[in-house]
Amino acid sequence: MSQRLRLLFATLGLLAATSFSAEPADDIKPPSGYRQWFHVNTMIVDKASPLSGDLGGMHNVYINSVGLPALKKGGPYPDKTTFVTDLHEFTVSDGSYVEGARKALAIMVKDSKKYASTGGLGFSALGGPEKRPWVCIVVLTA
Repeated sequence: MSQRLRLLFATLGLLAATSFSAEPADDIKPPSGYRQWFHVNTMIVDKASPLSGDLGGMHNVYINSVGLPALKKGGPYPDKTTFVTDLHEFTVSDGSYVEGARKALAIMVKDSKKYASTGGLGFSALGGPEKRPWVCIVVLTA
């Protein structure tokens, strides 16, 4: 996996737990059927990580069919590309990580015109410690 993708996943996770001043993206709603999209990656943040307090859990990352070709070739991502990070609690049973209850859902949408002032990307996360929506913008390169 390229360094850019690793950075993207780490950024998505961090943004899911942090609120940034950004262009409002309140209209970004969880897309239906995203768990049938291409599964990009799963990352486990456990108690050994200093981030576990805010970001602990199983991070499942999905991309829609619009953005999949760009993901495979390394970008650039076209408008209507959508990433979803589905953050869940997890347990370890007999050496296997088992997905638990959802903690948060982060959605990132590419729209060059709507989010022009923020690099073309809108970001919204639902859930988390306060069970409230957050709005932030992330910059995705190439």
